[in-house]
Amino acid sequence: MGYNYAVLGAGRQGTAAAYDMAKHGDAEKVLLGDISIANAEKAAKRVNSLLNIKIAEAKQVDVKDHSSLIDFLNGVDAFLSSVPYYYNLDITKAAIEVKASMCDLGGNTDLVKEQLKLNFQAIEAGISIVPDCGQVPGMGTTLCVYAMSLLDEPRDVLMWDGGLPQNPRPPFNYLLTFNVEGLTNEYAEPTLFLREGKLTEIQPLEELEEIDFSPPVGRLEAFTTGGGTSTAPWTFEGKLKTYQNKTVRYPGHFTQLRAWWDLGLFDLKPLIINNKKIVPREVLHALLEPKVVIPGDKDLVVIKIKCLGLKDGKEAEVVLDLIDYYDESTEFTAMERTTGWDASIVAIMMAQEKVQKGAIPVELAIPGDYFVEELAKRGINVRVKIS
Repeated sequence: MGYNYAVLGAGRQGTAAAYDMAKHGDAEKVLLGDISIANAEKAAKRVNSLLNIKIAEAKQVDVKDHSSLIDFLNGVDAFLSSVPYYYNLDITKAAIEVKASMCDLGGNTDLVKEQLKLNFQAIEAGISIVPDCGQVPGMGTTLCVYAMSLLDEPRDVLMWDGGLPQNPRPPFNYLLTFNVEGLTNEYAEPTLFLREGKLTEIQPLEELEEIDFSPPVGRLEAFTTGGGTSTAPWTFEGKLKTYQNKTVRYPGHFTQLRAWWDLGLFDLKPLIINNKKIVPREVLHALLEPKVVIPGDKDLVVIKIKCLGLKDGKEAEVVLDLIDYYDESTEFTAMERTTGWDASIVAIMMAQEKVQKGAIPVELAIPGDYFVEELAKRGINVRVKIS
């Protein structure tokens, strides 16, 4: 007998996760639920076609309707929530009610902390709850844990990551492969780092620097954005001196972002223009999205992690490099692979009872070495250099 998996939200990342669960999770069934039955059916059909088996099933589910959600989750061993983050707390409570282990793609650290407060209830239900299992936070977080494990006494952890077009097109040299609201939320929200061992709030779109990646990517610019560190600064407070994450883009993009920021285009407070309420960020979405969603263009994802500390009593440095590309055979983007497949690995581990029970932050839930092995099985390789 295999495991029963489910995915809430049959969009890009959810479909990629369902495919991975079906392929690697010893699955008996994978349910794809969406408020749009047409979206769910399209996703299930794609998964079944790629694997040439009938394993994915579509169901209509409204996550705002408790009874609909409970009905969908009954009998599920582990599932992924890939719906917008603001539904995840209620979904977590439903997971505890039906005793189904849950991971999600996160998106809001304050809400994640509320989920983690349900630790005792999750333990009583005999399930695991692991929020923030996307690309970053998620994959990047666990790779930071892996880098730390390679030193005897890790001290400073620095991460740079981003999704980029393989063939950048002016004027923005960017390719959007997920929801535009998620993108602008990252650009507009502050983040929390560990600096000199202390929790430090850092404003977005600050601390510009340049960093080199392996060919063919080359030199990129990096700057602060919101959400990438999630709960890790609290978890590692008192253990690390530095923990931080910056977003990378092709050179020149930062200047554009700062201009939009300085104009107020990220603001959510409405303006009155010609007696109409206009939200600046909605204007930005309407203008930007058509320019950076380019059908047929292919993406890549880069993650670089540097960990400094002691090994065998001497100063040492670990550098991890990961570059992943759009997959021609499945037509999954690099962002879908590194987001959906990361969440799938966690869901599979939970179904197989390889994750402790309770509500646990991802940096404590997933062992780095095991995770790197699972990535390799999926053709995502991490290069490691220790010096």
